[in-house]
Amino acid sequence: MEIYARARTLIDAAHAGDPHQAADGRPAELVYSDRMEAWVARLVPAAPVLLRLAARCQHLERWSVPRNTFPLDKPGYHAWRRSLYTKQAERAHALLLAAGVSTAEAAAVATWVSKTGLKTNAGTQALEDAACLVFLENEIKDFAAQHAEYPREKFIDIIRKTWRKMSPGAQAAALALELPAAVASLVRDALKSG
Repeated sequence: MEIYARARTLIDAAHAGDPHQAADGRPAELVYSDRMEAWVARLVPAAPVLLRLAARCQHLERWSVPRNTFPLDKPGYHAWRRSLYTKQAERAHALLLAAGVSTAEAAAVATWVSKTGLKTNAGTQALEDAACLVFLENEIKDFAAQHAEYPREKFIDIIRKTWRKMSPGAQAAALALELPAAVASLVRDALKSG
């Protein structure tokens, strides 16, 4: 277990470089990784330590590739996301190897973090489920405030797309969330029309 503890320390040290702070003053990426790991633990109660470490790598050093470094259109957004999946997977792989994790285990984590095998790879799906739940529980309200110009239908479409990425277990967990009334209304409308 010492190797995995060392891996966690290296991952969290990378998160500590995030210049953005959460409301509690901690690096925002560290707060995000705590939320990701907590959701993975709830969704997969017997989650192996590798899956928990992978959850902590979901947005690994995402702050180092700002969204505005890619064109601000839909293709640019998708290119940015794909580049992040690759960069985060490679960085997670390197940190795990540096901690002494086996090559095979580091490769498995990199697969999950890169979003490879969504819907077919249990580890990848667990991370996607956790990311969707973190978004719905903690981020959608701020996201909506930042994009106040979006029409209601666009938010409904975003929720609909998020919902389709989730496993049935994660969807059930999402329905049990206590969401702000405006967000809950969007979720209801997305599910009705989706």
